[in-house]
Amino acid sequence: MRVADEPMNELLPPEISTTHVLAGTLLLLLGLWLFYRSRRRRSRNLQDVIRAIGFDYLSNLVIPNADEGEIQIDHLILTSEGLLVVDVKDVTGIVFGSDKMQDWTVISRNRRFTFGNPQPALYDRIAAVRQIVRQVPVTGRILFLDGAQFTKGVPSLVCSLDQLVAEFGERDKAAAAKKIEAFKPHWEQLLRRAEEGEAPKSGRQTPTL
Repeated sequence: MRVADEPMNELLPPEISTTHVLAGTLLLLLGLWLFYRSRRRRSRNLQDVIRAIGFDYLSNLVIPNADEGEIQIDHLILTSEGLLVVDVKDVTGIVFGSDKMQDWTVISRNRRFTFGNPQPALYDRIAAVRQIVRQVPVTGRILFLDGAQFTKGVPSLVCSLDQLVAEFGERDKAAAAKKIEAFKPHWEQLLRRAEEGEAPKSGRQTPTL
């Protein structure tokens, strides 16, 4: 029973003190907070870019597949150039991949892992959208957020947030509005088809770039 009355420092090994325990706890909490803040900032930047380049967008929508069944799309954006399918990859580290490689590899500070080449799946999503809106240009991009680096070449459909803005951002808002008017009936048709699946998240915006 005397142990319960002993000070905390006497219960710990000689090389560990209460101060060390508190410092370690604070460092852990600080690390978790910085990680959470980083994820929130990257997510917020992604939403800002989507709203900037698109007049309207749908997120996490499900539409019929071109062959059979259904297919899910991370983001579908109505731009002045047509419809843009965006698959988001949030990885941290150096990415090794190419158009012809079956598996891509990510090497970070303390881990290494592989994942399948995401471009064939993107082609399937583009084909599913084209099946619904046959008269509207449809393209797609694999968007890697800021934590990823391609040091040995970038695959053809891969881009960063800045590259997405540079490619699809519209500075001439009046010209963009006229182009988008021609796409609206087809976009509304796609909205109706999407509503038959899971309810997507949408948001209407006027381009700001």
